[in-house]
Amino acid sequence: MRTIYLAAALAGLAGAPALAQSSAPSSVSQAGTVADLAILCDPPADSPRRLEAIAYCQGYLTAAGQYHTALHPAGSSRPPLFCLPNPPPTVAQSGLAFAAWARQNPQYNSEPAVEGLLRWAQATYPCSSTTTQQRPARGGTAR
Repeated sequence: MRTIYLAAALAGLAGAPALAQSSAPSSVSQAGTVADLAILCDPPADSPRRLEAIAYCQGYLTAAGQYHTALHPAGSSRPPLFCLPNPPPTVAQSGLAFAAWARQNPQYNSEPAVEGLLRWAQATYPCSSTTTQQRPARGGTAR
């Protein structure tokens, strides 16, 4: 997959609890796998670190989206991996949608988080022949 360089740029991410757990991770600075990122994006309502987890998720999505935009600028010979609608979803909507997608696709739970995020974005926001000529919304996966 073309995301190896993206994964390297976002290195330093370690493993955290599995998606099936009922509580948010004790450390919200870890999103090594799809399952880890999904629980950070939609932590249990009673989690004492809920807001911190959501902030981490939204920062992760924003950074990955901005990196994608930098790698696939307008006029580039490299087409974007995904194409956002106009207006794009909010970062909060994107985090919740990613978490829902991860719950529906447990076969990807052990993949690196960034690869699962891009897999979700490609499935959710595919580029058509007309949109590949357009630049994805600035800021990446969401605003």
